[in-house]
Formats: sequence, structure tokens, C-alpha cells
Amino acid sequence: MSSIEQLESMVADLLAEAKKLGASAADAAVSSSAGLSVTVRLGEVETIEHTRDQGLSISVYFGKRKGSANTTDLKPAALREAVSKACTIARYTSEDACAGLADPELLARDYPELDLHHPWDIDTDQAHDLALEAEQAARDYDERISNSEGATLNTQSGSFIYGNSNGFVGGYPTSCHTLSCVVLAQDGDCMQRDYRYDSRRDWRELLSPEAIGRKAAANAVAKLNGRKLGTRQAPVIFRADIASHLLRSLTGALRGHAQYRQSSFLLDSLGQQIFPDWVKVTEDPHIPRGLSSAPFDNEGVATNPKAIIDQGVIQTYLLDSYSACKLGLQTTGNAGGVRNLAITTGDLSLEQMLREMGSGLLVTELMGQGVNAVTGDYSRGAAGFWVENGEIQYPVEEITIAGNLKDMYRQLLAVGNDTDIPGSVHTGSWWVEQMTVAG
Repeated sequence: MSSIEQLESMVADLLAEAKKLGASAADAAVSSSAGLSVTVRLGEVETIEHTRDQGLSISVYFGKRKGSANTTDLKPAALREAVSKACTIARYTSEDACAGLADPELLARDYPELDLHHPWDIDTDQAHDLALEAEQAARDYDERISNSEGATLNTQSGSFIYGNSNGFVGGYPTSCHTLSCVVLAQDGDCMQRDYRYDSRRDWRELLSPEAIGRKAAANAVAKLNGRKLGTRQAPVIFRADIASHLLRSLTGALRGHAQYRQSSFLLDSLGQQIFPDWVKVTEDPHIPRGLSSAPFDNEGVATNPKAIIDQGVIQTYLLDSYSACKLGLQTTGNAGGVRNLAITTGDLSLEQMLREMGSGLLVTELMGQGVNAVTGDYSRGAAGFWVENGEIQYPVEEITIAGNLKDMYRQLLAVGNDTDIPGSVHTGSWWVEQMTVAG
């Protein structure tokens, strides 16, 4: 795997080559990573993979004409060829008034150390033992755990460098470690599948293999012998790991590209109240060891913490330089996405929320892609549990939940404090006042 210094030198050479070929501006990104993945199934090794990946992308500009090229071959001749091809493409493309690099004044000249690199010196035997421990904990949890799709330990370490002809070259090393387990439970003719995983920058912070395996098994067993429901209007609680999808729908609607293409259910919504006034949604790219943390975005623009929703009101769109130009605004440092999304959480645990709700649906699984990004109409296959008198009564399956995201956001009654879900979205369970539930 190439070092940070080698990758920085490579980017600098690319930019110099682009200038030599007549480009008025250019930017390039290069990444290199290496990893290990071991999967165990039914007590036996199923796969062992040693990975080594690398890639480079370069964009060049001839005035307002842009050309891009990619390669996975980092040899000097291949890099020169990539630059040459990008220049050839740029010479024949149409002009675009918004094509170009980010504003030099916004680039990250000084940025924080975010502690994103914790390589794991683990060999194949050790990885096998951890995956085996997770799967065995699941299989020992309950006699109804009848089969397994395996447990996997994956560890990866790499580096990312970005540079442009405005004098910016920056990069940082990263790591990511994941342990997962997927099992099947069976009771008579009924069979259910579920999983649990954890993912961290620092391998020392991973949940124990036993905890991951037992949770995967508990999730699968709890779903056995599900019932169907008749059509009704009912309150719905989305378990925290499912509620994160509702936040991603929000940020997708606020992306600059969705706004200027007029393909968002929150079109022209800046300054509008879409949540109750207690709701605050934030982005914090500077969380140490955060899975989405980054000191600068994919254009070299400095990232900064910000409120996306405050007192229920939309505070900002999520823009890169191109979409900002299209909208007549300034980039928000979101080239490449939103980093470490979070919503205000309350004091109620999931169990307390169920008691407060009384009767309704707890959603623990969603299926299908039934979200209309233009209208906000929401219709998803779902599974979960029916709740009566504040207690879970029985699992439910083969149901559909339907509504509109605008109504769901407006009818958000509470967000729980059960935020211990893996990933880069920090949320508890969502309690939505009412949705259509159909069998």
C-alpha cells in the first residue's frame, strides 16, 4: 500500500502533467487500501480474502469545458495516459458555466486531526476465531437457531489524497473494522433471518463477538410466527436502525443536485418549518474516530459542523460547488455527502416510548424502495411487532406502511435515547403519530 507521501507526490505530478497539456485547471483524487476479510459458516471457514485496492480519478478544465478519467493502474505511464484522455474529452465537451474548481478561499488550509487511523495487526487465525465466536454465540442462544449465513470479520486500512491546481494537496489515513453475524431461526414451517453488526474506526471499540452473535439470534427468534394485520390507521415507532433511513431521505431531498434539478419533495424549502419546533438535525464532520468524519470534502473545501434543521426549520441545503453555482449559492462543504448526521434525542427509552404509545406498530424491518423523492410519498413493505397496552404482543409480517414524508416529519412525537446503533447516523427510535398500516 502506498504511503501518504507517495500519493501526494502522485497527485502533484498529475496536476503538473495536466497543466503541461494545456489545462487551465485540474483536480485529482487517489486512494489506496489493504484489508482482510474472513467468513465462518456453521463452524467452518467459508472464505478468506486479502484485498488490495487502489484508484485514481482526474478532472481537467479547459475554460468551462470539463473532462474526466479514472484508472486503477498507478504506474507512471498509465497516469499520464489518464491525464491525456481527460484532456481529450475536455476539448470536445460543451461549455458549462458552472464547471470548475471550488473557491480557493474555502479550501481547507488548516484542519483538525480526527484520529481516523487505527490499523489492526490481526492475522487470519485471529480473525477466524473472532468470527467463529460470534457465530457460536448465536447458535448457542436458542435451539430454534437452525442455520447460519455466516459471521464475518473485515478489517481495512487505507489512505486518501485530494489535490487541485489552486495549490491544495491534502490527505489522511483511515481504517474501518466490522464484525457481523447473520443467522436463521426456525419454528415448524416458519423461518426468519436477522443479523447484527458493528463497525468502528478503532477495532478496540467493537462490540464483543458474543454480544453481536446473541443479538443476531435474539432478533431472528423474536420474528418467528408473525401475523398479518388488517388495514388501519395507527401510530408507528421506527426502531433506531430503521429510523436512520428517514434522516437519509431528508438529506437526499436537501442535496443541491435534487434542488436544481427540481426533483425534491422539499423543493425551495429553505426557511420552512417541516418538523416540530423541538427538532434539531446536525452534521458534525469533526467527530474523532467518526465513520464519516473528514477534515475536507471531495473538493478540498473545509468541512464544519452545522445545523441542517433548527427548531424544526430548514437552515441550509447540502451543496457542492457545482450545485451551489446552479442555485446561486455558496458550497456548504458537502461534496461527497453528509458526514455524521444526528437528530435531537429525548429522555425516553424504546420501552418507555412503547408504553407511552399504548397501541400501535413497532417497525424493525423495511423492504422495497417505495419512497418517491419528488413527492415524498412513502410506501414500504415492513415487518415488526404489534403493541397493545404498551407491551409487545406478537410479531407481524407481510404488511405495508404508507404516508408522506412531509406528514411523517411533521407528526414526529418523540425520538428515543436508544442511539447505540452502528454507523454514521446518530438517532434513536422515531415515534410518528399516525400512518396507514395495510395487510
